[in-house]
Amino acid sequence: QVRLVESGGGSAQAGGSLRLSCAAAESVLGFAAMGWYRQAPGKQRESVATISRAGNINYADSVTGRFSIARDNAENLVYLQMNLLRPDDSGVYYCAAKRWGRSQYEVWGRGTQVTVSS
Repeated sequence: QVRLVESGGGSAQAGGSLRLSCAAAESVLGFAAMGWYRQAPGKQRESVATISRAGNINYADSVTGRFSIARDNAENLVYLQMNLLRPDDSGVYYCAAKRWGRSQYEVWGRGTQVTVSS
C-alpha cells in the first residue's frame, strides 16, 4: 500500500500563505495523477488542485489565482502553495493519487488541518 504523508498545515491569518507538502513512498511519476482535496466541517470533500502525469493542472474555481500545485519528481513530493488565504479555505487537506486505469483517486493521505482566521 502506497503511503502519502501530508505536512505543512497549521493556522494562518486571512491574506496569509501556507505551503503543504505530500511525500509519497514511491515515485510520483508512477501515478496517472496526484492532487489535493479538502473537507470543511459539515461539507463534502472537494477537489482543490490536481496534476496529471503529463503535467496538466486543474484548479477549483475558488482557488484559481491563489493556489499553486507543483511536483518534485526527484524527491517524490507534491506541493500546494496557498496564498491570499481566506477563512473559507479552512479544512482538512488531503493528498491523493490516482492509479493508471482507475477513474477515481484511491490512494489517500491522512490529511493535514488548515485553519484560516479573519
